Amino acid sequence: MKKDIYQKVTDKIIADLEQGQLTWLKPWSAGNMDGRITKPLRHNGMPYSGINVLMLWGATQEAGYLSPFWMTFKQAKEFGAHVRKGERGETVVYASTITKAEEQDDGSENERKIPFLKQYTVFNVEQVEGLPEHFYTKPEPIIDPSQRIDHAEGFFAATGADIRHGGNSAHYNGGSDHVQMPFFESFRSPESYYATLAHELTHWTKHKSRLDREFGRKRWGDEGYAREELVAELGAAFLCADLELTPEPGSDHAAYIQSWLKVLSEDKRAIFSAAAHAQRAADYLHSLQTKHDQQPQAEGVAA
Repeated sequence: MKKDIYQKVTDKIIADLEQGQLTWLKPWSAGNMDGRITKPLRHNGMPYSGINVLMLWGATQEAGYLSPFWMTFKQAKEFGAHVRKGERGETVVYASTITKAEEQDDGSENERKIPFLKQYTVFNVEQVEGLPEHFYTKPEPIIDPSQRIDHAEGFFAATGADIRHGGNSAHYNGGSDHVQMPFFESFRSPESYYATLAHELTHWTKHKSRLDREFGRKRWGDEGYAREELVAELGAAFLCADLELTPEPGSDHAAYIQSWLKVLSEDKRAIFSAAAHAQRAADYLHSLQTKHDQQPQAEGVAA
């Protein structure tokens, strides 16, 4: 068993914990059927266990998969389906043993079982084409689409941001300059949806064509990353207050506390700087409302 597999999983979990973020706790439930936490499933519906659960949960969140089902290249082929060209799989492991015969002092042989881990590659069914329809079933809505809040919808639509819906991940993509959101219906409450959208739109303001905000981030999880996340979190809180929205207590506003603690403990001015950047971001988003009033009505943020 290669050590880097252990290291990869360990590093991911440590990184999550250092941010105060748990892979399986989010303010939405896309991919979790009926709103329950669902373990990753094999092609036959049997759940994975142990370290494979954490590995595939992490992969699901990073890639934004809705389906909990995973299968090997060969299993997909047995269904008459095929993995799309260029797709990369995820490593899973299972325990096995080898039997080794050892000669004893008296000349007899004693068999000893030696445990070890084997690894193989699986693909999420969203990477596979041609499977039976039940593999692609979407989770039931958690909240009613009619619960959208009109003034919040109008505010976010007026920003003119490219907001796309789908998948299991909320993030701002700087390369394509768009905000990716899970479907509204998959959040636990309307407030959680808008708070998450406010967070990601605060990230959106950092683009060079807007506020050109840069904290020297060089890698995921470093100090620059923590500072930007703190700005986004405060910006979301400011916007929620402005829009008279109350996110669920403890849902997502403490997600990165541990990584912030290090930044704040090393720089007594960090919180002042973050609050100032967050206010500028909120003010910028508010300024777009005036521009919007002078232009034709923009499309809403609904999926």
